[in-house]
Amino acid sequence: MALVEVRHLTKVFAGETLLGGRISEVCAVDDVSLTIERGETLGLVGESGSGKSTLGRLILRLIEPTLGEIFFEGRDLLRANHSELRHLRRDMQIIFQDPFGSLNPRMRVADVLAEPYLVHEKMTAETVRAKTSELLKAVGLDASALTRYPHEFSGGQRQRIGIARALALRPKLIVADEPVSALDVSVGAQIVNLLQRLQREFSLTYLFISHSMPVVRYLSTRIAVMRFGKLLEVGSAEQITERPQDSYTQSLLAATPEITLS
Repeated sequence: MALVEVRHLTKVFAGETLLGGRISEVCAVDDVSLTIERGETLGLVGESGSGKSTLGRLILRLIEPTLGEIFFEGRDLLRANHSELRHLRRDMQIIFQDPFGSLNPRMRVADVLAEPYLVHEKMTAETVRAKTSELLKAVGLDASALTRYPHEFSGGQRQRIGIARALALRPKLIVADEPVSALDVSVGAQIVNLLQRLQREFSLTYLFISHSMPVVRYLSTRIAVMRFGKLLEVGSAEQITERPQDSYTQSLLAATPEITLS
């Protein structure tokens, strides 16, 4: 059984009011069906505005779909009530694109990392501190960071804090939404390698969203290509990058420079 199964998922957003009072509509995700297998990295690639970030948020039910079905370990997420969904959120986390905007600037790192435990667990303050220190160590930061604020860190360090927060409850699925696009190439490569190591250590499954084909190719087991809300093709990383079937995938590969990440 796939960890995640999406069937005919569609999301339509209301747009601007047109002449005559009619509301325009934008179909951000258009009849998408796919699976994410346990332990794999499914790379979701496409240009800006292709609907890939919207799809990631739909899978986590951060936004509600217009049509379709979402299953997590065989459970229908769209039929889950508030209590059931809160429990399921332990197993599904997100790493955001903006490592600064995703962290509350008024909260120390200790409070940022403690928040998942306060919401989902009953722990003593001493246990929480020990666990948050372990999280920082796992992402390559020192425990001294706990007393500092987000603005005191570089972009790469802030993204490591965001990754640590996503790891707190030992999730099964992490949606990584453009986690290196706001970073320079060398720092981004470090984050990609960190994600790869954490996947092995924590038995994680990734939906890795990016507009960069070299990054997706390096990290992913399989690749899905989106454009204008539609899923164009899905296949192994080798198949998509060496023998792409869709003309858009071919043009995407041709237009992308090589980047060394190892």
